Amino acid sequence: MPKTEIIPSINVSSFGEVKEQIKLVEPFVRWVHLDISDGMFTRGYVSWHNPTDLINFNTLLKIEAHLMLADMDFRWQDWTLVPVDRIIFHLEAAHDPVFVIGKIRESKKDVGLAINPETAWQMVEPFAKEIDLIQTLAVSPGMSGQKFNEEIVDKIKHLRRHHKDLIIEVDGGVDLKVGRKCVKAGANVLVSGNY
Repeated sequence: MPKTEIIPSINVSSFGEVKEQIKLVEPFVRWVHLDISDGMFTRGYVSWHNPTDLINFNTLLKIEAHLMLADMDFRWQDWTLVPVDRIIFHLEAAHDPVFVIGKIRESKKDVGLAINPETAWQMVEPFAKEIDLIQTLAVSPGMSGQKFNEEIVDKIKHLRRHHKDLIIEVDGGVDLKVGRKCVKAGANVLVSGNY
């Protein structure tokens, strides 16, 4: 199993703030996690979500785009055309996850599949061999600063037991204490925006 990696999350309202925060973390990490929401999948919460802003943007970091967007069967293409390295979309936001996974793969990007706190870990099983990463979201999709849902620890344990080599990322409410629990359970990527 790969070593644990901590990825800072950026969940802001403008691309100017995205650029500022990326520059702040650039000297310290390999990856940055962009939370992207237009208010549909996130029940009214909106963060920066314009892919064209990234077209001429340069950073030393690898970028993962966490798409908290509805209708992913149609919206995947906007994010495959810009310089991101990994696209994470929500299982709950796609009618045909196999199609979306295939299209992201064709664009030569890594594929991550996210599941909401209330979604059973078994829902990932049909897709696990086709993805690079499973993200267990430990809060409701949207705003930063929410409290970690402790039930996610068991979800991570089950996923690790069944998928020894899959990257398991936990996102939402992660601090030092929560991070230690998640790593012990089998997570190897911790995403944190507030801690």
